[in-house]
Amino acid sequence: MKKLFLIIGAPGSGKTTDASIIAEKHDGIVHYSTGDMLREEVASGSELGLTIEDFISKGALVPLNIIMDTIISAIKNSPVDTILIDGYPRSVEQMNALDEVLKDESDIELVSVIEVRVSQDVAKERILGRAADAKEGEERSDDSIEVFYSRMKIYTDPLNDIQAFYKNKNLLEVISGERILEEVVADMEAFVLSFEK
Repeated sequence: MKKLFLIIGAPGSGKTTDASIIAEKHDGIVHYSTGDMLREEVASGSELGLTIEDFISKGALVPLNIIMDTIISAIKNSPVDTILIDGYPRSVEQMNALDEVLKDESDIELVSVIEVRVSQDVAKERILGRAADAKEGEERSDDSIEVFYSRMKIYTDPLNDIQAFYKNKNLLEVISGERILEEVVADMEAFVLSFEK
């Protein structure tokens, strides 16, 4: 049985970093970032990658079918049973689509949705700081103030519905992301490992 943890959080909440550190420390845990998976496809130069790049560069959501195919194939091909996926769901449509797919997947259990919560001010400071720190040529195309506000709006618009949906299923776990990295990671790690027993 594959155990799935979804990790959501604003741009700059640190969710990708948190999850990757935990996966690196434990052989039985794997981490996939939807953003990284999509950027890898873009980097491959494929036709699909060009389509994805068009959406990402504008800070827009990548079409549902592309995201779903990417995620389900990652879960099924995962070498281990505990899977952390960050950056999903980003819309009510994505949430409902995954819910439908999981109803038919008897070998995948959605264990929890972890929200790494930060204020918009903290998120903005981190994202713009990341853009300033990036070496020439390494800056991500989605690290600008205009794109930040666009991404933030995309994240916050459906957030209440997403929180309510998972809270209703007793799956939502909120962790404060406004602390030092080690504390956030320790909390998330302890929570994920509590389901290993």
